[in-house]
Amino acid sequence: MTLLDAQTWTGKILLDGWVDGGGGTAPSIEPATGEVLGTYGVASADDVRRAATRAAEAQREWAARKPEERAAVLRKAGELFEEHAEEIQGWIVRESGGIPPKAGLETHIAAGECFEAAALPTHPAGDVLATNEDRWSFARRRPVGVVSVIAPFNFPLILSIRAVAPALAVGNAVLLKPDPRTAVCGGVVLARVFEEAGLPAGLLSLLPGGGEIGAAVVEAPEVSVIAFTGSTAAGRKVGETASRLLKRAHLELGGNNALVVLPGTDVAKAASAGAFGAFMHQGQICMTSGRHIVHASLYEEYVAALAEKAQHLPVGDPKSGTVALGPIIDEKQLKRVDGIVQDAVQHGARLLAGGTNDGPYYQPTVLADVALDNPAWTEEIFGPVAPVVRYETLEEAAALVDGTDYALSVGILGEVGEAMRLADLVTSGKIHINEQTVSDEAQAPFGGFKASGNGSRIGGAAANLDAFTEIQWLTMRPDVAPYPF
Repeated sequence: MTLLDAQTWTGKILLDGWVDGGGGTAPSIEPATGEVLGTYGVASADDVRRAATRAAEAQREWAARKPEERAAVLRKAGELFEEHAEEIQGWIVRESGGIPPKAGLETHIAAGECFEAAALPTHPAGDVLATNEDRWSFARRRPVGVVSVIAPFNFPLILSIRAVAPALAVGNAVLLKPDPRTAVCGGVVLARVFEEAGLPAGLLSLLPGGGEIGAAVVEAPEVSVIAFTGSTAAGRKVGETASRLLKRAHLELGGNNALVVLPGTDVAKAASAGAFGAFMHQGQICMTSGRHIVHASLYEEYVAALAEKAQHLPVGDPKSGTVALGPIIDEKQLKRVDGIVQDAVQHGARLLAGGTNDGPYYQPTVLADVALDNPAWTEEIFGPVAPVVRYETLEEAAALVDGTDYALSVGILGEVGEAMRLADLVTSGKIHINEQTVSDEAQAPFGGFKASGNGSRIGGAAANLDAFTEIQWLTMRPDVAPYPF
């Protein structure tokens, strides 16, 4: 069976069935070649209103289903991600520009997210509380109702499913707005998987579109919670709107993550970790190792080794299966990456590798001696660029790690005791000792602080239950209580 039969979804959105979108249609473009891969439907604000109304109706029946029935749908969805992995991966490679191993990681984690979520319906639903009255007192978890999921282009499948799956599992309905650049692999794929898994109609709506649709899925009165992954600037707008409307917003935003190389570290291994963290998926990952902080005793050796890695990483069309880096997602982002690199060089950084592009392919780039006030150091580049600076003391390293508005992920390479001391000095949503900064597992909490988001709101039973349920106080007596009135 073909999961993504174009006749099913071409030019359509999912709104209680596959229907024409009020916003017309748009092409899915392959960033490596500019080829049109297909045509998807675009939602209108009116579509969002209808989807939200239908979702609220469908959610009540879904929440009343037996836990084993909801769990069965999630398990089947996980099996479908495995069964159709090759077909889905082909879309991820072509539509998102990811190399095949990256696409394989996405389908693997997508299945894992569904299997993990399948355990949530039978998770304990609350606590028995102590009480000073002659009654039973409970705190019980209830689904929030309708959840809006807004996902980005870079890991389109993972960054959609990690919210969609747990939200559905605990009894909610979902409005999904994928990035228009990856509307198929980050949207149609999920819609078709859950459709085939037996999810009742109306519970998952696929609503591709731009900023107007993003605003509509946040503002719809039926929506109680918004799970947003994207840029810090866009996340601030979502958070401001949600706050005004008294809604919860779970914001996973940008990162300018530090990789620290401690004295005595094996430089060859450190450079390998640094290259993976900086150049994986062309640096288009919120967890990318965007700042390399290296002890002075290893600095020159490290930048030389990292540059050697960069110079020998093949770049090209990911369909070939022979490259390590694919294309930058679009021309606007390509120009931004190159502008930051050229500015850094003009202001004194040493360009040791890269700094050029061939069409949409930007060469992996290493910048040494970057000024701490330069955008190459202070901003999230979202490209294959590794800026490197040196440090002398652990306290200086900690100050460099924390010397940014972001606090998502930190990698520390070297002697474990020293790494533990540094870990206790810095602020970050995630810290990985003797690993680079890019890591994600369905059962682990994920999130950042400061400009990287409002904490770990996704991943693992505790975070997912907190994200997608409300706690209700319930008391019960054997008879009507006596009152003095």
